[in-house]
Amino acid sequence: MPADNIVVSAAQQDLNGFLVHQMQSPYQNGLTQIRVLLPSVVTPATAYRVVYLLPVEPGRQSVFGDGLFEAKQLNLPDRFQAIFVAPTFAQLPWYADHPTRRAMRQESYFLRAVVPFIDGSYPVDASRDSRLLVGFSKSGWGAFGLLLRHPDVFGKAAAWDSPLMMAAPSDYGMGPIFGSQLNFETYRITRLLRQNAGALRTCQRLILLGYCGFRAHHQQLHALMAKLGISHIYRDGPYRAHNWSSGWLTQAVRLVLAR
Repeated sequence: MPADNIVVSAAQQDLNGFLVHQMQSPYQNGLTQIRVLLPSVVTPATAYRVVYLLPVEPGRQSVFGDGLFEAKQLNLPDRFQAIFVAPTFAQLPWYADHPTRRAMRQESYFLRAVVPFIDGSYPVDASRDSRLLVGFSKSGWGAFGLLLRHPDVFGKAAAWDSPLMMAAPSDYGMGPIFGSQLNFETYRITRLLRQNAGALRTCQRLILLGYCGFRAHHQQLHALMAKLGISHIYRDGPYRAHNWSSGWLTQAVRLVLAR
């Protein structure tokens, strides 16, 4: 349920044709943005599915490219008749709530501010199976973690080249976001898979795609899911560069949107 003290601006269209909202919330330190990419023709009576392209960098940094720009270049909203959303985060996004810092609650920000705003402001199907998550690297971790922690909110999650077997917040800027090993354990992907295995055996809601630097993580996670009897989609490759534009995004979107 959305919290109070969330202020969102009216959309301003940027040079890429994205609808950009400025958001102030108690969950993030300072202003963040929600960028929205619609199909070129929006049918009034249609409730569209939503693909959340989860960022791997804070703010509008784009060392690894821009997922929403790539979706536009590939014409994904028209090809799949879906709405694409890319929020920003004030800190390095690991999709976790810090145990003590109230303005570093990334999970709460996404769940209590971003998703309710999209549900209430755009012509979307606000059911679980129409909210889809796509990410890579940190945001692939985020996609899996959000679905596993909130399986009633999100329908499917696709992760590409992500460090999903991490056992401690020891690398890739994780430490300041998770705050402690104890807090990290509540987000640990392997623990969440074991916890939710029974509910994930009959439908393919988790999609594990190719690799650049994290092939071993994917292979090990695939083996764990197979051992647990979790139904999932797995693609071992091909090798691609570690960025949004290396060719993996269309397949990820196709798989999360497949009925």
